[in-house]
Amino acid sequence: MMHRLLLLLLLVSFSSPAPRFSDKDVCLLDNNNLRQRLKQLQDLLYLYDLQLKDILENTYHRTKSGLFSGNRSMQHEILLPTTSGNLIVYDQDCSAVYNRKNTKSGYYRIRPRADREPFLVYCEMSDGGGWTVIQRRSNGRENFNRKWDEYKLGFGRFQGKNDEYWLGNDHIYDLLARGESSLKIELMDWHGERRYAVYENFQLANEQDNYRLWFGTYSGNAGDALSAGSNFEDQWSASHRGMQFTTFDKDHDRFLAGNCASENKGGWWFNRCHAANLNGRYYRRGRYKGSHDDGVVWSTWHGMWYSLKYSAMKIRAPFFIDSESGDGENSQGS
Repeated sequence: MMHRLLLLLLLVSFSSPAPRFSDKDVCLLDNNNLRQRLKQLQDLLYLYDLQLKDILENTYHRTKSGLFSGNRSMQHEILLPTTSGNLIVYDQDCSAVYNRKNTKSGYYRIRPRADREPFLVYCEMSDGGGWTVIQRRSNGRENFNRKWDEYKLGFGRFQGKNDEYWLGNDHIYDLLARGESSLKIELMDWHGERRYAVYENFQLANEQDNYRLWFGTYSGNAGDALSAGSNFEDQWSASHRGMQFTTFDKDHDRFLAGNCASENKGGWWFNRCHAANLNGRYYRRGRYKGSHDDGVVWSTWHGMWYSLKYSAMKIRAPFFIDSESGDGENSQGS
């Protein structure tokens, strides 16, 4: 009898119809899907509003986004970008900015590497155009006696054309990693006289090699201070070619008795110690005295005990050919 009862229960369970959703259940499910879809569209609209605001309010950015093209059609499946994504296309350097007919000197956002966030730089469009300025000293308002991480990420003000800053060793490395670059150094003394030095094949290693410095042939009228001039003894102890970057909290120089960055008040590619240091202490009036030659120094022009009024370091691809003359503005301080 028990066996027959169990068999009957099994037959009933197999023959029972599958559960069905009521119209109310179906309506609730559709409503939930529509709510999720609406939330996606609201998030996307908010993201587009932010990017449109960035384009309209920031004069440094003149790229027209393809998002707002009249020919663009909305796809059926909208995939929201990640929070680190950016739908605005940035130029890789100031040469690319110039080649898009943006020939006015000023601050622009560039992005040398697609896998990293864009950052702000000053693009100098005079002097042939397309120069990315990586360092500037002009008024002594910015403290250049900084830690390793600050030199790595960059510091200073990025507003006026004569604001002082260091672009950041990581940013400089990313700019130089794209190919061969020329470095131009512009200098001015306290009498308003200007000089310059150009180095071909300017290179920087990554942080694992402590941003080691390499450069090629020199030309200009300021003298080859990065190579410590023409004296062999000076070159052995003060040339900056092949030197690693040093700050007061991370010592990579060849000075065994101390730290060149601590003595000379700024991060730089010190040997033991230097023939040039554009990140030194900013002395007004030029000539200075002290326990160390720690000024803004370019020794092959004014010697070690003269601190310059202005310096700027800027880079550009050597094969860049300007198609226009630029705005003719000079970024040097007055």
